[in-house]
Amino acid sequence: MRVLHLVTHRSPFFDRRIERLRERGHACDVVPVPGRDSDDRAERKAARRSVHHYLRFYGRVLSAARDDYDLVHAHYGLTAPFALAQPRRPVVLTLWGSDLMGEFGWVSERCARLVDETVVMSDEMATSLDGDATVVPHGVDLDLFRPMDRARARREVGWDPDAAHVLFPYTPDRAVKNYPLAERVVDGVRSRLDREVRLHAVYEVEQAAVPTYMNAADALLLTSRREGSPNTVKEALACNLPVVATDVGDVRDRLDGVTPSAVCADESALTTALRRVLDREERSNGRSAVRSLGVDQMAVRLEDVYRRALGE
Repeated sequence: MRVLHLVTHRSPFFDRRIERLRERGHACDVVPVPGRDSDDRAERKAARRSVHHYLRFYGRVLSAARDDYDLVHAHYGLTAPFALAQPRRPVVLTLWGSDLMGEFGWVSERCARLVDETVVMSDEMATSLDGDATVVPHGVDLDLFRPMDRARARREVGWDPDAAHVLFPYTPDRAVKNYPLAERVVDGVRSRLDREVRLHAVYEVEQAAVPTYMNAADALLLTSRREGSPNTVKEALACNLPVVATDVGDVRDRLDGVTPSAVCADESALTTALRRVLDREERSNGRSAVRSLGVDQMAVRLEDVYRRALGE
């Protein structure tokens, strides 16, 4: 089938999903919201979209929709009104998490009532919506994210081979990710461990390099205030990297049966769990927990959603 995809910004997990759909024989055209077109990451980050950008986006959507598409797939809630503005084709809406639980969640909720099919990242998101939704989380590239020798990974990223390394997988300035909490947790662990503990905020690195950082680390620390289905947790599991996390999104489900790892309710529990993980100095059994969440399997599940939207 031929699908027009609307998205606020391109991301690695979005691009992997599009790639897999194309490999499965679907024609996929992508229209992003303008305003972050620069190849320079710092410029993209600094870019602020205005009403003018969304008016341009509206024109691009209407122009593209004149072509012979089977359906329109809106990714992220703010693209949904523009998908619904074309009246001719079924609309599928995928909500990523912050678009439902953040400032503009009301837009996502209203549009979810009007589209033909809604896709969400977790059961938690599905229950928060007034209507039916299908859970199809972003898949993991299991060929890219895989275990490798930790000593070699540390040499490649330049980390001390004798210290304990904790990976924080976001930019520290995103308030929802709560980097100050991560700092406090690691500070608390330092006084209880007999070796140096270093916290690394790893962000804006090439996607191909991320698995090396994950294999170099002793634990991934996720302190977010809210999430949908954080891909970084699934990627860490695919690398057998232990995860210590707040109880957000589908993290509890993802870490069910994974050891050593922990889902924690507060700062004290996070500190205790991280110390225990670092004490063990072991990799997790996480890869077995995400084998069913590969990008290929998620593409198949998305095809089922498309067929329902088309009434097949």
